[in-house]
Amino acid sequence: MTEEAIKILVVDDHPLFRKGVVHMLQGETDMEIIGEAGEGETALNMTRELMPDITLMDVSMPGWDGIKATRRIMEEFPSARIVMLTVNDDDRSLFNAIKAGARGYLFKNLEPEDLIAMVRGVFRGEAPISRITANRILQEFGRLARHETKPSVADLSPREKEILKLVAKGDSNKEIARELIITEYTVKNHLRNILEKLHVRNRVEAAAIAVREGLVENN
Repeated sequence: MTEEAIKILVVDDHPLFRKGVVHMLQGETDMEIIGEAGEGETALNMTRELMPDITLMDVSMPGWDGIKATRRIMEEFPSARIVMLTVNDDDRSLFNAIKAGARGYLFKNLEPEDLIAMVRGVFRGEAPISRITANRILQEFGRLARHETKPSVADLSPREKEILKLVAKGDSNKEIARELIITEYTVKNHLRNILEKLHVRNRVEAAAIAVREGLVENN
């Protein structure tokens, strides 16, 4: 295990699935499972104690479900990185999870290597959301944004607007870097500035503003 291993908390009320995820990720030299929980309130308490880099959170659990737990964790730890895991293709859960502050939304039927890659992506600041899911989120947030006062993209530099367009398409940092012929480090710096200027917490919310402002088409 490396000195900078990604500290992961796994939260799921099904022991078989939870143990399977733990076993899979423990095999990666750059990842460390620092805790497990079977419901949301325990997840909050463990977050306070262990300060995970990433939390993998089941959506549906008894007691506090994953959305309530995410909302409560984000209230105390705004920089927390929480990725929701679900078996249900439910728009309401998807939108509520993102509104609560989740960094990503994944289905439990994904391949093990894809989950591992996405955990690393979240740690680098990327959002693990499929292009289809991203489009659904953009449509919903774009619709809501038309009825709310939100920051504008007007203050972004031309390069920042370019990057935001690609973010709204669902591109990863690596894909953006390749498209614009710049380094991933440069992409991360631009994204940090974009989020700060737009007063949003993550790239999904920034992409919603891009949709509202007509920077990208809301297909």
